[in-house]
Amino acid sequence: MWQTYYTPTTLEEALRLLADHAPRARVVAGATDLLLELERGVRKGVETLIDITRLAELDGIALGRDGWIRLGALVTHNACVASDVIVRRAFPLARACWEVGSPQIRNRATVAGNLITASPANDSISPLMALEAQLRLRSVRGERTVALRDFYTGVRSTVMQPDELLTEIAFPALGPGESGTFVKIALRRAQAISVVNVAVVLGLSEGKVRRAAIALGAVAPTILRVPQAEAQLTGKALTAETVRLTADQAALAARPIDDLRGSAAFRREMVRVGVRRGLNSLAAGAERDGFPRRPVLLAGRPGQHRPAGLTSRRHGPGSPIETTVNGRPLVLTGGHNKTLLRLLREDAGLTGTKEGCAEGECGACTVFLDGQAVMACMVPAPRAHGSEIVTIEGLAQDGKLHPIQQGFLEEGAVQCGYCTPGFLMAGAKLLEEQGRPDRAAIQQAFTGNLCRCTGYYKIVQAVERAAELQRAWQKS
Repeated sequence: MWQTYYTPTTLEEALRLLADHAPRARVVAGATDLLLELERGVRKGVETLIDITRLAELDGIALGRDGWIRLGALVTHNACVASDVIVRRAFPLARACWEVGSPQIRNRATVAGNLITASPANDSISPLMALEAQLRLRSVRGERTVALRDFYTGVRSTVMQPDELLTEIAFPALGPGESGTFVKIALRRAQAISVVNVAVVLGLSEGKVRRAAIALGAVAPTILRVPQAEAQLTGKALTAETVRLTADQAALAARPIDDLRGSAAFRREMVRVGVRRGLNSLAAGAERDGFPRRPVLLAGRPGQHRPAGLTSRRHGPGSPIETTVNGRPLVLTGGHNKTLLRLLREDAGLTGTKEGCAEGECGACTVFLDGQAVMACMVPAPRAHGSEIVTIEGLAQDGKLHPIQQGFLEEGAVQCGYCTPGFLMAGAKLLEEQGRPDRAAIQQAFTGNLCRCTGYYKIVQAVERAAELQRAWQKS
């Protein structure tokens, strides 16, 4: 793992640290990919982590007077899902962000990090490619703007220099007569990597396509635009025949890869299917079907996740991590190079938070970090400095069980029990967010939690019962 962990409080300080420690430094924003790579030994020679999550200037979504949308480097996938600007004026990105991981992962994972990781299967790259995004890269040497189409040089390879920080993503908002969507084809409904993904953006005038952008993900070493298919659309009405010919052209233009998730032949056919689905939904005005009006975020109150008044810190061996866990101030000195999961279990002695997969797949380690549900196995421990954390041990208050705990007891929703702390934490945050969640919301809240005893029916019933209990207690 790493040796030193810095938490700067200004952008200038972060850029200086990058200049001083590159190329053996990496930036922490969400760290959902980075921690796994460090744990698995994929990232060699990383000695320093620079945590930019305290830089409020990098967190924001804005629609300017020039008609461009700008995302800061700390904008998460859930922030995009919850943004009225993104949903109305950049829907392909909103839909792609909704398809990423689980609520706990979307609360940490940033769109900028998804771009920088540079996997061709990353869902947010395709819509931003179709939206013709530009990236602002900054270092102590200055800044430059790079078109996203010029950003990638190969699989997990970009034009970024070791001392550069991606500070902004910008693209023109969709205007009148323009629309778009995102289609993901994967091997399961949630927590899945794309086998193929497709982003489509169209501009229509007098019933005909005047502008078309189609981007394909997970079919080549980098995200592809398919100008042959785009040309097939331009100047034509969105008829069934035009859609068919465009989908065929996209399949011909694709350069599919073979891997464990799908053969080249399968991917080529799925390109045809994905493009056809996207175009048909746009032709019917149905591109928003299935996108929730009230998405489950498990994110707490806006702004709660960035404590104010913190100073810059350097965490090395023995450095204290001063945090508040379940309302109790703690000073922990053994976690400068651990995950939050291990800090809680090994240093704080709170073993209710479980380690199942240690890679963000099972949800057994779900805790609240500054009000957000997160996977503790995917958070660096020093991020806890100055923060408030709630674990399963802190869910009950004043000797009274939380409604979600009471609901699990009454409905018999526990089998082996190993996954139960994570389900309880996700369920409690859902009840905080939505007092009357329907079954679809409950299922969405638990997309990041796995029960290996297949006890989902009772778990869903327990949340429904907990909602009844919560309403009754609030009235009393």
